[in-house]
Amino acid sequence: MRRWAAVGLLLAAPAWAQEGWVPKGTAELVLLDKIRAQPSKLDVKVGGSGNFGSLTINVRSCFTRPPDQPADSAAFVDVTDSRSKGEVFKGWVLANTPSVSVMEHAVYDLRLVACR
Repeated sequence: MRRWAAVGLLLAAPAWAQEGWVPKGTAELVLLDKIRAQPSKLDVKVGGSGNFGSLTINVRSCFTRPPDQPADSAAFVDVTDSRSKGEVFKGWVLANTPSVSVMEHAVYDLRLVACR
């Protein structure tokens, strides 16, 4: 099985990532403040982190489908909230099917737009 290195941590690539998905360097995210109804774009490099409100979003991996397949992107993210002092979400998010893996938070929403 292939393994992809990410920030000193080895993450087993899911089966779909082993079937031709292409690793990329930046995750393009849209975050929504549900209280203010205000969306914001956030670009986070793989291995890096970005902040939105009280959230810190760490992007561990980001993949896109090859050009000869229908467009889609997937990113592995860790999200922590400084207010709750804990992990809010850890897992894969998919651009074309965001409902498959949803971050549950009272104030914020996160969606992957693309990997670039």
